[in-house]
Amino acid sequence: MCATHSKTPKVGFTNLDKVFFPKTGFTKGRMIQYYVDVSAFILPHLKQRPVTLIRYPDGVEGEKFYEKNAPKFAPSWIKTYAVDRRHHPGQTNYILVNDISTLAWCANLAAVELHPFLHRAPKIDQPTHVVFDLDPGEGSDIRTCARAAFLVKEITDGLSLKAFPKVSGSKGLQLYVPLNTKTTYEATASFAKAVAELLQQQHPELIVSKMSKHHRRGRVLIDWSQNNRSKTTVAVYSLRGKRDEPFISMPVAWDELKRLRRPTTLFFTPEAALKRLKKTGDLFAPVLTLKQKLPRAFGPKAIFTASTTETLKDYGAKRDFSKTKEPGPVSRKRRTGGKENRFVIQKHAASHLHYDFRLEMDGTLKSWAIPKGIPTELGVKRSAFAVEDHPLDYLKFEGTIPKGQYGGGTVMVWDIGTYEVLGGDYASGNLKLRLAGKKLKGEWHLFRIRSNDGKDVWLIAKSGQAAKPISARRDDSSVLTRRSMARIAKDNDAQWNT
Repeated sequence: MCATHSKTPKVGFTNLDKVFFPKTGFTKGRMIQYYVDVSAFILPHLKQRPVTLIRYPDGVEGEKFYEKNAPKFAPSWIKTYAVDRRHHPGQTNYILVNDISTLAWCANLAAVELHPFLHRAPKIDQPTHVVFDLDPGEGSDIRTCARAAFLVKEITDGLSLKAFPKVSGSKGLQLYVPLNTKTTYEATASFAKAVAELLQQQHPELIVSKMSKHHRRGRVLIDWSQNNRSKTTVAVYSLRGKRDEPFISMPVAWDELKRLRRPTTLFFTPEAALKRLKKTGDLFAPVLTLKQKLPRAFGPKAIFTASTTETLKDYGAKRDFSKTKEPGPVSRKRRTGGKENRFVIQKHAASHLHYDFRLEMDGTLKSWAIPKGIPTELGVKRSAFAVEDHPLDYLKFEGTIPKGQYGGGTVMVWDIGTYEVLGGDYASGNLKLRLAGKKLKGEWHLFRIRSNDGKDVWLIAKSGQAAKPISARRDDSSVLTRRSMARIAKDNDAQWNT
């Protein structure tokens, strides 16, 4: 890891009259001016935090893309922080928006949204706060989120932890619990998840902790999964590109949420945000300095493991563990901080041969069954059927499932490695991934669509560049044991907990 720096010169600007938000005619020039005007407030919250830019070169009605790496044409005075990619070569050079010139330069790149990490460089394994992202499902709005926010506040107040709300600038709310003390992402994720699941149990009519949109209708998702070293959250005072008019991710007071009558009350245009800041100052200033500690059970030595929680109930209910040798619905392997998320592809000869694609996410394995396997050619889309979450121990499960049991048949670890999310997220049903496996390397797009019968279905497609086809010999070889499917079936064993 390294940082680069030098003196900061003046910034040149281009295409200032280009309209970025068509409803109000808000131009790129006005966007740059907003970031300059708000710089005294936003920069302290961005300082030393690696940032992902969301760029809209042709405005919010055009294509957008996520930029993690500082572009090659970035001037030498742009400070960056290089993070080594684990398990595969290279580094990601994140921009550090520490000064007004860098902020203006990013705005000139059409970076409408700024998404910093929850940590500061160089301590990239130590979050400075916990975040709860409250996302309203269909039939809900920001008022519903406010009800959920006060339930979270009841818990944090009871633990003597202060929480600070802000509107996301899109549909929901976000709550920040500043820590500014030694902790880990394992601890903050475990804490946020425990709060979300407790509130789901207590208020099932209002709150869910699952990502599935089916469960979220009329409710609020408390997305605790943002507490992850690989994820970013929109910066306070950042513009959003979600609508055809500009709104700001803006701090609000608890009293404002209590008095909330109309959702539009908490949508702030750039002009309204600047006017408000002159009056109230930075309501998020305590997030930078307030020192708080999580309860002892979630302290810096806490280890995040998947236990028999709501997410693994379906998995456990479908299996008789007195007969199958599959991992139980309790994760036995403990994860240490600083590792990239893992994936596994298992070749599975059940009633029909298929490939199971599993992504480590939020303490479990999000899973899809892909009948024809992962595509390697560009333009080829294949169906991916979402199945129940699996425990982390399933990453290395290889062997046989007894006939008559759910999924009975032969299972091979066909490929295994790590993955990086290049864009999108699971909750929105849109994941752009870079896989670094033993067989598959490169970019894939996993996305959800609505079928003709009204059901949600997933598709997976190759993106970026085509991958080298897998030979028949490699297709029938385990990356863990080199065994063929026939040999695994003959051995009739189970390997996963070694």
